[in-house]
Amino acid sequence: MKKILTLAAAIAALATTTSAQDVQLVIHPDQAQNVIPKEIYGQFAEHLGRCIYGGIWVGKDSDIPNIEGYRKDVFEALKELEVPVMRWPGGCFADEYHWMDGIGPQENRPRMVNTNWGGTVEDNSFGTHEFLNLCEMLGTEPYISGNVGSGSVEEMAKWVEYMNSDTNSTMAELRRKNGREKPWNVKYFGVGNESWGCGGNMHVEYYADLYRRYNTYARNYGSNRLFRIASGANAGDAHWTEVCMKKIGAGNMNGLSVHYYAVRDWGTMNDPITGIPMGKKGSALIYSNQEYYEIVSQALKIEDVVKRHMQVMDKYDPRKRVGLMVDEWGTWFNVEPGTNPGWLYQQSTMRDAVIAAASLNIFHKYTDRIRMANIAQVVNVLQSMVLTNEKNPKDACIVTPTYYVFKMYKKHKEATFIPADLTCENIQVNDKEQVPVMTTTQSIKDNVITVTLTNLDVAKEHTAMVSIDGKQITAAAGEILTTKDVHAYNDFGKGDNVKTAPYEVAKKNLKNGKMTVSVPAHSIVNLTLTTK
Repeated sequence: MKKILTLAAAIAALATTTSAQDVQLVIHPDQAQNVIPKEIYGQFAEHLGRCIYGGIWVGKDSDIPNIEGYRKDVFEALKELEVPVMRWPGGCFADEYHWMDGIGPQENRPRMVNTNWGGTVEDNSFGTHEFLNLCEMLGTEPYISGNVGSGSVEEMAKWVEYMNSDTNSTMAELRRKNGREKPWNVKYFGVGNESWGCGGNMHVEYYADLYRRYNTYARNYGSNRLFRIASGANAGDAHWTEVCMKKIGAGNMNGLSVHYYAVRDWGTMNDPITGIPMGKKGSALIYSNQEYYEIVSQALKIEDVVKRHMQVMDKYDPRKRVGLMVDEWGTWFNVEPGTNPGWLYQQSTMRDAVIAAASLNIFHKYTDRIRMANIAQVVNVLQSMVLTNEKNPKDACIVTPTYYVFKMYKKHKEATFIPADLTCENIQVNDKEQVPVMTTTQSIKDNVITVTLTNLDVAKEHTAMVSIDGKQITAAAGEILTTKDVHAYNDFGKGDNVKTAPYEVAKKNLKNGKMTVSVPAHSIVNLTLTTK
């Protein structure tokens, strides 16, 4: 079905009532096959801006309430989110990070300048022990990014040994001296980051050879087996993937990364008054409906990006032994006015929540190849889960609309994805691009079906007719995330303007085993279905 709404018509429809069953969703449980890995809901924590310092870590002596130095309110928010995996220390920072600077007594650790992100002086008080202990306390699997750009093979090899060896080797004994008896048994290990750019500006052929060398010395210890991840492509660069798959080979890596950000314009311009570089990416808070659709359209292009890489990977790895790891993704806007341009602090609105849900819906469809995704980043940077107040650090943290999306999607973790046929109209964004009014995801776990409906239409409510092959829907209840104003966001001292609320399907909306669901403009409805 290819009905097209003009953008003007969509905006004019803001005050209109629901269209009668203008979306059709037919779910096929008999086709369910691939389990949605919990790692799809992974996070990313880089030494960038206030992600680590003032976000996750305040130190044990801070007058801000903390748990062993971890900011208490942030820790509790992440604990509730059940973060499955977290990537650290970068990002671009990973390839200038030397891990031995971040161990031992904190007062003795050397300082460095974070040249990638604002020239901030890094005191290394948050290092290997602090990160891995945090992951252990959260029940989170750590994902370490190793330094290939400015590091050495020996340095990387010793880091793996330090973290994972239970012998009486020098590195294992050094770990014990620093207060950790047993190894952490780190599983996920990245060999470099963005080696095509900030990680060394390498040609892919050179990186592929370098990967094989570094990977040789990233040893397994005891029964622990490293899941080795190669530095993959920038967005749609299929040539990078082709060379990595061909020269590295499926037998030498377990995963290959790809990075994709939803950005309207990567260009930069200077503030006419201060001269400080400003982006052309647009504001996180102030945007027109046209700009809303443009960034949503950019976000949805991640599906074409991952399909392009999967096609290349299938050519060299038809058994799908190598996972595609989308270990950086999310929205990227101009920094909030008055904040350090190098710290990438941006607010998060209902628009970001819609994009997060639509992106997760895409990832779910391809989990035969996509094994992990890590949204950027967990605290105070880009599309964050949690924000802390720079001006008044003692303020309680706030959680963003995107946080609520990840919380809603917990029901899909390790459930089996159910294919479905979705029929809906599209909205014309420009001469070439369209946005569907709705995207969905559906899964089954312990015989319970969960359906999530995401209305991308900024102006109009849509009604979906939902049916399940071979089953009758007898009841449905769940939750909804929506706001009257798509620009709404959560802010310090103002409470949660954007948060989930209960959603229940009325009996009158259940007929002949099918269900009609009204999905308000720019909203996410998450339903647990009772069937027979």
